[in-house]
Amino acid sequence: MSAQIHAFLCLQDNIGVLIHDPNTGACAAIDAPEEEPILAALAETGWQLTDILVTHRHSDHVQAVEPLKRRTGCRVIAPLKARESVPSADAYVREGDTAVVGSLQAHVWETPGHCVDHVSYWFAADRALFAGDTLFTLGCGRMFEGTYAEFWASLQRLAALPEEARVFCGHDYTLSNARFALAADPDNEALKARTAEAEKAKSEGRFLVPSTIGHEKATNPFLRAGEPALAKAVQKEGATPVEVFQALREWKNRF
Repeated sequence: MSAQIHAFLCLQDNIGVLIHDPNTGACAAIDAPEEEPILAALAETGWQLTDILVTHRHSDHVQAVEPLKRRTGCRVIAPLKARESVPSADAYVREGDTAVVGSLQAHVWETPGHCVDHVSYWFAADRALFAGDTLFTLGCGRMFEGTYAEFWASLQRLAALPEEARVFCGHDYTLSNARFALAADPDNEALKARTAEAEKAKSEGRFLVPSTIGHEKATNPFLRAGEPALAKAVQKEGATPVEVFQALREWKNRF
C-alpha cells in the first residue's frame, strides 16, 4: 500500500501535513507549526506520530517540535544547517541523504532561497514533494537569505519533477498568490481557471494543497520566469530567467 497523506491548517495559514505508512504504522508530521491541530489530526486519522521531518528553522515550522517529542517520543529529523535552531533533533540531514518513515523513503534535497538551511523531502515512490516554504501553490517563499540564483536553481530543480508529482507546501497563501500571478500573467487562461478553482475551494472551506508540478509550471509566475510574457511584465525583455525571477519576487514583496 502507498503512503496516506492528510493536510490541515495550523496557526493562521500554515499547512500541517501527516504522511502515514500503512504497512508499518509509522507516521511523520512535516514540520510542527502548532501542537493542538497536529494532535487533532492524529486523533481524526487514528495514526500514531513516530517522526517529524523539519524543512527549515523558522519558528512557525518548528515551535511544536519539542512539545510533540515530549508527548509522543517521536524521532525528529532536521536539516544539518538548522542544527542550532532545532537542537532536540535525533538526526540531521543534508543533500543526498534519505529520510525514512517506516518503509517510506524520501530523498533529501537542499533547496535554499527562502533561507539557507531549507530542505525539501521528495518521496519518489509516492510522487509526493514536501516543499516547505520554497514552492507554494501559485507562488514561492520570500527570500531572506542567499542569492536569487540559488533560489531560482532550487525552483528549477523542483520544476523538473514529474508533472503528476503532488506538491505539499508550508502555507495557504493561494488567493493572495493568485492576485499577484494574475497581475504578472494576465493572459494566462490556465491561471484564470486555477484562480477560480482556488476561490471555490476557499468558499467551501478547502485549500489547493496539494497542487501538482504540472499545475505550477502552467500557472505559477515564479516557475515561468523564462517565459517572454513574464519578462515583459517586469520590463526585462531579453533578460535571463534569474533576472526576471528576481524582478518578480521583488515586485511580489511590494504587492
